[in-house]
Amino acid sequence: MISAAISLLGLLMPSVAVLIGAMLLSPLMMPIIGLGFGIATLDFHEIRRAATALALGSVIAVTMSVVLILLSPVQTITSEIAGRTQPTLFDLLVALLSAIAGGYALIRGRGGTVVGVAIAIALMPPLVVVGFGIATWNWVVFSGALLLFLTNAITIALTAALVARCYGFGSHLSPHHTGWQLVLFAVAIGLLSVPLGAGLRRIAFEAVAQRQVRDALGDDFPPGARLSQVEIDHGIDPVRVRAVMLTPRIEPDADRKLAADLRQRLARAVDVHIDQVRISPENGAVEAAQIARAGHGEALSATTAARARDRAVADVAMIVGAAPATVRVDEPARTIRATAAPLPGLTVAGYRDLERRADAAAAGWQAIVAPPDDVALPVVAIRSGVIDDAALGEAGWVSARLARTLLVDGATLRQRTAVAEGIVARGGLAAPGRAGGRLRLRWMPPAAE
Repeated sequence: MISAAISLLGLLMPSVAVLIGAMLLSPLMMPIIGLGFGIATLDFHEIRRAATALALGSVIAVTMSVVLILLSPVQTITSEIAGRTQPTLFDLLVALLSAIAGGYALIRGRGGTVVGVAIAIALMPPLVVVGFGIATWNWVVFSGALLLFLTNAITIALTAALVARCYGFGSHLSPHHTGWQLVLFAVAIGLLSVPLGAGLRRIAFEAVAQRQVRDALGDDFPPGARLSQVEIDHGIDPVRVRAVMLTPRIEPDADRKLAADLRQRLARAVDVHIDQVRISPENGAVEAAQIARAGHGEALSATTAARARDRAVADVAMIVGAAPATVRVDEPARTIRATAAPLPGLTVAGYRDLERRADAAAAGWQAIVAPPDDVALPVVAIRSGVIDDAALGEAGWVSARLARTLLVDGATLRQRTAVAEGIVARGGLAAPGRAGGRLRLRWMPPAAE
């Protein structure tokens, strides 16, 4: 639990030094090494003990991480979290070599080496990232971190078993048993290599694509042209390339030429759009305020606006967990409306924060996010005659977003009226409800509305 808490703080800060502190505790290292030695000697009692300790430790770490992340005001994917969501074959090789060192160090009694191994193949940070993925409902983070943890755990256990056999452990076993152990090792490493190899191939392609796109842009534009910005989306087919070029001369039909060039270089279909900004060849000052293709400024302006709108819609849909097709766009009012996907345990304040994040992502648009109909209503408290202003704001927001009237029950009529008026003043719809009991909110039945 201490290691998980330290790992979580190191991931959210983010701080490599704090993460190393969590790695040094390495509470799961010995159960995994013990599992490997149990496999080496076919000691099923030891295998059960080690596997039980590993499973319980993992469940405790993930559960604690989920709870702490749900309570944390910071739920941003930091660089340290992102770095544990894309494991590759390199991670498998690190785990393999480190496990050899760890097994050797334990057998030879060199405990200091195990400390270095614990840092090289940290097990707790990936587990905490698994909890982060569950808490934030992010499948990419969850699956990537889980694959990294399983890669480290399985590789360490099986490699430790092989090292132990090489040092004479399990000498009572028959050649048949040894053969099965080798088959188990080969099959496990082979199965892990498939997704890890695909991850390495994807990263390698992205690196090559970045270089090839920049080279192609430099070759196809006149001397003095400069690349201002470039965005490459490798996750779709065709690969989408968007760039801004500062050029002394507008190149007609640049998109088509670049698409053909990159199709040859990358051996994949490419969708290219280059925004060209004409600059003075003498001093590089921008002469054209608008970004336009040659002779098609107005058409491109409309196309660029449509793309910006679609990007804003996609960003809002991703943040609130809605399908892009369900997002409504009001062009004259420049608003994007969406209904957030139900997130267990998320309060009105949480959905309101989702709206703020969506609004910040929708550049040039106002994002309006409605929570699910069954969202739990806030509790409005009155202390020393003062009404909780934050709760009134949340009540007014949820009422306005769902266009429904809230009824204020309980307490005295004067208090119910004051709370209802406070909700209305904050943009909601509300009215005093029934007397009796503590102060509480409920929706007015549809028939009454």
